[in-house]
Amino acid sequence: MNFKEIYLSLVSFLLLMIMVMVGVAFLTLLERKMLGYIQIRKGPNKVSFMGILQPFCDVIKLFSKEQIFPSLSNYLMFYFAPIFSLFLILICWMVFPMVSVIWSFNFSVLFFLCCTSMSVYGIMIAGWSSNSKYSLLGSIRSIAQTISYEVSLSIILMCFIFLIDSYNLLNFVYMQKIWFFFISMPLAMIWFIIMLAETNRTPFDFSEGESELVSGFNVEYGSGGFALIFMAEYASILFMSMLFSLMFLGGDVFSLIFYLKMVFLSSLFILIRGTLPRFRYDKLMNMAWKSFLPVSLNFLMFFVGIKMLLMVFFF
Repeated sequence: MNFKEIYLSLVSFLLLMIMVMVGVAFLTLLERKMLGYIQIRKGPNKVSFMGILQPFCDVIKLFSKEQIFPSLSNYLMFYFAPIFSLFLILICWMVFPMVSVIWSFNFSVLFFLCCTSMSVYGIMIAGWSSNSKYSLLGSIRSIAQTISYEVSLSIILMCFIFLIDSYNLLNFVYMQKIWFFFISMPLAMIWFIIMLAETNRTPFDFSEGESELVSGFNVEYGSGGFALIFMAEYASILFMSMLFSLMFLGGDVFSLIFYLKMVFLSSLFILIRGTLPRFRYDKLMNMAWKSFLPVSLNFLMFFVGIKMLLMVFFF
């Protein structure tokens, strides 16, 4: 790569990050509006027209507040945990399949799995470094939940790796003459539930169980640290919605319909938050290990069997 190519790739990545952050801002506004109407009240409606600039006012407010550190906390770990969480999910966005070949990710599925598996560390360090029992309890629950559901997530991805015969997410765009949602509807449903569990959203928000854990692992965070954790969560919701659209709903990233699908899936996250109560923890673990894992393993064997039959009959 010469200097111009490196410069172009850096500029394009920076633009992608800015667009993701703007998307996160308006996703928070959408959530507050939708939850307001679900609860028969108005959402934010004072700042500019219909409250459109409310997220930017919230960002200014949060980052201008004083940063407070618990006296017995591990200062460096406590400070860098939210930054690490946000950095990790933004790096995940590099697997977004841009056909312009600014960067080539032939192993983008593996890159995504590596980044997703590391997201546990941000929550773990945030909970441990605060030196608070509530934070530690919230982070432990979140770690157990995330690791449990990542097993099924990896197996479902392996199913599609066998199906498309590639690690490149771009091939999901090329291969879907018929949407994979219709070919493997149970896997799509399981994947959507795993998305809720991976992003710590209702009904799987055990790491942030406000009613019992006083906000969980981020209880000691305020101002900028809280804002970064908040942004990381909503960036991961957008990323998971993008991945679902790419894998199951056609995946044509150059059409407006693709982004409308992303908005619809993000709205489903919010709708579920407004309607469903929190799951019981033992039922969460039972669902991961006794329901999702056997189904995804059976589908993996099914896809491997189909691939072997095709190899036998056509090669």
